[in-house]
Amino acid sequence: MPRTVKQDRALRTRAALIQAGAEVFGEEGFAGASVTRIADRAGMTLGAMYFHFPSKEALAREIVRAQPELVSPPLPSEGLQHAVDLTLTWAYRLLTDALLFAGARLVLEADRFIEPGENVHRLWTEVLSGDFRLAVRRRELRRSVDVEALARLVVDACAGAQMHSHVESGRVDLPRRVEGMWRLVLPAVATARVIEGLEFGEERGRCQAGPTGPGPASRTAGS
Repeated sequence: MPRTVKQDRALRTRAALIQAGAEVFGEEGFAGASVTRIADRAGMTLGAMYFHFPSKEALAREIVRAQPELVSPPLPSEGLQHAVDLTLTWAYRLLTDALLFAGARLVLEADRFIEPGENVHRLWTEVLSGDFRLAVRRRELRRSVDVEALARLVVDACAGAQMHSHVESGRVDLPRRVEGMWRLVLPAVATARVIEGLEFGEERGRCQAGPTGPGPASRTAGS
């Protein structure tokens, strides 16, 4: 029992440091963040910080690598619908989720702490490629479609949308921009029958669970 209590405490400490790191990275960027400020935000000592993460680079890598796991659509789906739902859920949660917001901010400085093959764009491309491969097997996408190229296009479009949305609306209109992107791309890669059956809208992306941190939409950020 003592060992279990100790393990639980360590997990809570690690989670608190990740959350605090996300908030500070989201506010200051990677270069502007300091381990002291992260530890202070978490209410932890520097010793606790360095026990779990030997550097702020290690903490930033943890946050970036976890990005796809943070996004779970509220409704069950597969293939092309799942790809749509995934991007809409990301767009809605980015408004309030400190961890996702940090990932969006950190991508601009990823060369400082992570290998190119592990950057968040590559991770999202792999996730969407899986959805698109299934969509081809389900005859939702045309067989001539290059699923990796399509996945890169969607990831690049979403990344660009969130940067422009930040500047123009504080990301409030990001879900609308993502839906608009799909409505332009789909006629080139999917059949009319499949497109007619796809569902969009707030219910496909807005989760009922509360935010995981202070709402970042109103903060000033460089991403």
